[in-house]
Amino acid sequence: MLEVLNHPLITHKLTQMRRKETGTKDFRENLDEIAELMAYEVCRDLPVEPVDIETPVAPCTGYQLSKEVVIVPILRAGIGLLDGIRRLVPTAKVGFIGLYRDEKTLQPHEYFAKFPKDLDKAVVMIVDPMLATGGSALAAIHSVKERGAKNIKLVCLVGVPEGVRAVQKEYPDVDIYLAALDDHLNENGYIVPGLGDAGDRIFGTK
Repeated sequence: MLEVLNHPLITHKLTQMRRKETGTKDFRENLDEIAELMAYEVCRDLPVEPVDIETPVAPCTGYQLSKEVVIVPILRAGIGLLDGIRRLVPTAKVGFIGLYRDEKTLQPHEYFAKFPKDLDKAVVMIVDPMLATGGSALAAIHSVKERGAKNIKLVCLVGVPEGVRAVQKEYPDVDIYLAALDDHLNENGYIVPGLGDAGDRIFGTK
């Protein structure tokens, strides 16, 4: 399932991020706010279970989340989405996966991975601002599946059809959420129109 979240506030904030003159502070703050807005939609189908409680007036039956949520940012840019999602799901646990791209083969390789236990019982959200070729997303999905994850959501800011197709072909059971579906990849593998290198713009490294 692919869902592009065409929300006016998301679109407005993403436009500010796309501007080449937007500085690190504003870029990071807008990303954080978009992550929180996206989390509301991404969490819409989280499973719940009934629970008996007492209000100040009377007993009643309420509902609470029945599965843990685990957020897995792909280092380093995925960290930019973490806090916004955790504000809505403060009980979420966090795993991390670090990937680097081989300069010759262009294939991603895992250099770091740390996850909470019992991924098989959790809703796992893999987060990364960009879904370009899909290589990093595929490697991250493979990594969490190897550790038992079954219910996986891929949450990205901007994607392109090439990346979406790659994930859907390899992992049709993974739901994909985007703030925007852009046009294509250029010859250098950058999303067009995109917003440049998200990691560099988040952390001011260029």
